[in-house]
Amino acid sequence: MKRLLIFGMVLVFLSGCAHAISRGVLKEVDREITFSALIKAPNAYQGRVVLLGGIIVTTINKQEGTLLEVYQTRLDREGRPTNTDRSEGRFLALYQGYLDSEIYSKGRKVTIAGTVQGEKVQLLGEIEYRYPYLITKEIHLWEKEKPVQYERYPRDLWYDPWDPWGPWGFWGWSSRRYHWYGHHWHH
Repeated sequence: MKRLLIFGMVLVFLSGCAHAISRGVLKEVDREITFSALIKAPNAYQGRVVLLGGIIVTTINKQEGTLLEVYQTRLDREGRPTNTDRSEGRFLALYQGYLDSEIYSKGRKVTIAGTVQGEKVQLLGEIEYRYPYLITKEIHLWEKEKPVQYERYPRDLWYDPWDPWGPWGFWGWSSRRYHWYGHHWHH
């Protein structure tokens, strides 16, 4: 029984730490290649497999597949894009198949393992931008994050809305029947 419990705990722990990209593809990833090195010289890493992630900027369905423009962010241990307000640049990833642009839409987090093809130069606003260009081996679209909702008033079991001295009262206790108001007791 004890072994079964320990085994179950290990499974729960490992499942919570699973990476977004499969183990087989992760074995192919060259972890030595940083995004800052890749963006400086994409052609130097042609044919190498990299792991990148970030936020989708655009999704364009083309004859050869779906092209994602992504602004890069760091990845956590599971491969989830983090610190989404910081980026070292953008990259393009071609998925050789169809991805619905309503699902793979602007603002969604994505993690991509792909083979570097070199660079593609495209207009970004009014400038020519050199994008590292990948062919996708595996892609993971993260679920939309629901905004955290805060309650307007705290739900404290000891909170007494009729007590002017706070939840514990002036003398360290609170009661709806007795309150100290400066010079005499009210009940």
